[in-house]
Amino acid sequence: MSKAKGFKKSKSGTYLSMAGTAFGAIGVAKQVKKARKENDTLRLIDAAVSAAAIVTGLAILYRELKRLGDDDVLLG
Repeated sequence: MSKAKGFKKSKSGTYLSMAGTAFGAIGVAKQVKKARKENDTLRLIDAAVSAAAIVTGLAILYRELKRLGDDDVLLG
């Protein structure tokens, strides 16, 4: 059970978080497509901000993954 508590701080947990964050890009792509179809500038701006948040989140998770290195909770 103690290993499960440290899952978010493990490499596999970080990979899972990255996948979940990247999955949000699908929703943003749909939002951009709909905004362009309807010529909705406000939705397009919202999609751009959401895309920036996804990119930032992935960058933070990537940095965390690099910091983990060999200190993986589930391995030791």
